[in-house]
Amino acid sequence: MIRPGWAASLRFRLLAATLVALSLALLLAGLLLAGLFRQHVERQFEDTLRLQLDQLTASVNFNAAGDPLPMPQTLPDPRWQQPYSGLYWQIDGNAEGDGGGPEQRGLLRSRSLWDTALTLPADALLDGAVHAHQIAGPLGVRLLLLERSVHAAEQPERRWRLVVAADTRSLEVAVTRFSGMLAAYLVLLFLLLVLAALAQVYVGLRPLRALEQAVINVREGRAQRLQGQFPAEVQALSDDFNLVLDRHAEVVERARRHAGNLAHAVKTPLAVLAQVAAQDTAPALSRLVQEQVQIATRHIDWHLARARAAGAQRLPGQRTAISPALGGLIRVMQRVHAARGLLIECDTSLDNTDWAFAGEEQDLQEMLGNVLDNACKWARQTVRVSVAAVAGASPPQLRVCIEDDGPGIDEALRQQVLARGVRADESVPGSGLGLAIVADLVQLYGGSMQLGTSTLGGLKLELYLPAVS
Repeated sequence: MIRPGWAASLRFRLLAATLVALSLALLLAGLLLAGLFRQHVERQFEDTLRLQLDQLTASVNFNAAGDPLPMPQTLPDPRWQQPYSGLYWQIDGNAEGDGGGPEQRGLLRSRSLWDTALTLPADALLDGAVHAHQIAGPLGVRLLLLERSVHAAEQPERRWRLVVAADTRSLEVAVTRFSGMLAAYLVLLFLLLVLAALAQVYVGLRPLRALEQAVINVREGRAQRLQGQFPAEVQALSDDFNLVLDRHAEVVERARRHAGNLAHAVKTPLAVLAQVAAQDTAPALSRLVQEQVQIATRHIDWHLARARAAGAQRLPGQRTAISPALGGLIRVMQRVHAARGLLIECDTSLDNTDWAFAGEEQDLQEMLGNVLDNACKWARQTVRVSVAAVAGASPPQLRVCIEDDGPGIDEALRQQVLARGVRADESVPGSGLGLAIVADLVQLYGGSMQLGTSTLGGLKLELYLPAVS
């Protein structure tokens, strides 16, 4: 049996769809969470910086001319006093948006700026408005800058730009650290979800495995119908399949019964004709009628055997033990040929195993009986029978070998004796149908038959038949 590729597997399709969906979902979730965290951290950073701007605004004082006075040295955050600490403030002149001249940049600034001043972008500030910018600060570090316009109450026309800026490296470090931890946890979550998907697929498809085993049991003869309890989605399929099996068996049985009835109906008139021909005073006519009756009888036996085998070999669940059937046939042959004192040896390696013929018992007896009877007719003293399983055969096969110490058959005539009505020696009783019927039955069951020379000196006939274990 050719199995489909992995791409056609239902398990593969479910797992592939699940893995793709999980990957996309976790990727989108990671991007969304990382973006939300960045927004949250940036908002917190800006809120802290705005608080610093409000504190500085409250600390700004003006003289009578409306110029800002130096800031007190007691600002709450010590970073204002530490050079290049990452937190800076600055007051520039002209808050009208022209950027101010050099003499107006950095009129007052925090000690943390040391001997540098921040270069502010051109911006027009309204009263109460706070603007945010990203600029390059000391040592090339990126800064987040918040600014607002301030002026003395008595001199509203003289406006100043109050700026607070902070190093964003701590923000980037926090975002990077969070993204790394988030990625690690998402990978762990992905692995756990993959394990859950594997368990789900295994549990979900287990009924299909049970259904597959039930089908194998039917195919190998351990059962004639699908047996077992399945989920509702599979139970309907099982019931329909069993219904098809039942109907198939009924059709085959009906056809075989009709074939048997037809054979019986034809054989009865033929038997009457044979009796009349035997009593006829005209020898020529009597022989002619008897010959035609024999020919008609052979045809009936031939087609009846074919009809029975053709129907039986398609029925599921057929299983026939080899050893009991062979033992019964050997006992019959010993009684039939008792006057000749034949020795029939039987060597079977299947007595203690579960191997059996995958077919109907009547067909097995038909094949083995014809071959064994033929061997006994030609044997001088000994007939040897052996049965064994064919190693490595797919599908499984049994090898039945029957040998005798008779004259054998010339290699050139071996194929001819398999034809209907052909007899190797007319002096030996028979219809000439035995080996031909065997060959046809073996072929219908998908097996093979080989003729050879026995080590006993006579004919060796090997049957390769389908088997179940």
